[in-house]
Amino acid sequence: MRFSFVLVLGLWTTFSLNAQSNDEKMLRSIYDEALTHSQCYDWLDYLSNTIGARLSGSSSAEKAVQYTQSELEQLGLDRVFLQEVMVPHWVRGEKEKAYFENKGKKVEVPICALGSSVATPKNGLKAPIIEVMGIDEMIALGTEKIKGKIVFFNRPMTPIHIRTFEAYGGCIDQRSSGAREAAKLGAVGVIVRSMNLRLDDFPHTGNTNYGDLPKEKYIPAAAISTNGANLLSESLKNNPNLQFFFKQSCETLPDVLSYNVVGEIKGTEKPDEIMVMGGHLDSWDLGDGSHDDGAGVVQSMEILSIFKRLGYKPKHTIRVVLFMNEENGNRGGKKYAALAESNKENHIFALESDAGGFSPRGFSFEADSANFSKISNWKTLFEPYLIHIFVEGHTGVDIGPLQSKHIVKAGLQPDSQRYFDYHHAANDTFDAVNKRELELGAATMASLVYLMDQYGIE
Repeated sequence: MRFSFVLVLGLWTTFSLNAQSNDEKMLRSIYDEALTHSQCYDWLDYLSNTIGARLSGSSSAEKAVQYTQSELEQLGLDRVFLQEVMVPHWVRGEKEKAYFENKGKKVEVPICALGSSVATPKNGLKAPIIEVMGIDEMIALGTEKIKGKIVFFNRPMTPIHIRTFEAYGGCIDQRSSGAREAAKLGAVGVIVRSMNLRLDDFPHTGNTNYGDLPKEKYIPAAAISTNGANLLSESLKNNPNLQFFFKQSCETLPDVLSYNVVGEIKGTEKPDEIMVMGGHLDSWDLGDGSHDDGAGVVQSMEILSIFKRLGYKPKHTIRVVLFMNEENGNRGGKKYAALAESNKENHIFALESDAGGFSPRGFSFEADSANFSKISNWKTLFEPYLIHIFVEGHTGVDIGPLQSKHIVKAGLQPDSQRYFDYHHAANDTFDAVNKRELELGAATMASLVYLMDQYGIE
């Protein structure tokens, strides 16, 4: 019995070592392929510099659908198709203007309308302005002190968080809900400090949400640059009776038909079990959306391209989805999930890249303890590539609605220190993306997909 046990143990150890050796070789091949023959940087170049900003409902968003569908078809996949989705069509209009009056002088500051905001009156809006650090502080002041004024939300992103998305989460409510809550107290407009850790002159947009307010109660909302916010705050300390003026001509047009772009390689052993990965094809309109989220789009496409070039035939169906309308509605993600449910598709794994094209550091996961433990055991395979973050946490907006009986979700976690310098701003452009970092992210994603495909879920 002892001899048999030792023999079996030895055979299992040999099998495990061989499996690890094969996985090490495959990851090395994936990274080599991504760093020498990747198409993702060229794809991003075209999306950013030829097509440009891709706000939902725009002609550029439609061009992006056509372009990525064509590029996926050229990879020789088993299937490429479109999913119809009706999306909002908000347009910015003329460039926004803002200034405050201080001691008889007009001091101009950089602003941009928040997504889904209404316009100011045609000739602009001028009113007293009051500074608050958040929604709770504003509510505590009450209608008497807020009515008839512009509310200036000036809570900054705190610099102490190493993972900067924690800082972002700590102040995003004033952008998303500030206008709605201010309107309830009789405010006539809202100015929000940009979600940016750096001091600069770029205002950062993002969506605002009026909730169930009647449309006649909507008030205009804009973001102000961090330098502009500091200047305004200091000026208010010296003169609390400042008058603030801003003008924007944005409007919401009727919904437009658009599409999620989908491409897949059929599984050889378990074709009915689907592993999906993707990013969002739409972007805000100030820059060209290279980091948010052109990078995630082309990295996801590159996964299929790498597998095809290496001749890898997955066990499960590997599907890429380029979601439409993450920025101001998440309708693409919701539509994909609804279709998956109605078509009775069995999704066992979902991976999203929507945190920029910077150097990859690891992944966040939504998984039960058994699967998280299993995945964590792969850390040693990633160590040669400086990938070390395997944490539980939020994975992605677009894969959020996707539910299956058993599913593991993952989000690529790049280094986030510079991400909010560009997020939703005019400087989110192709030149801000490093080719090698982009390719490393694609290789890291492809490596995780390979391992998930090889070993499945618990």
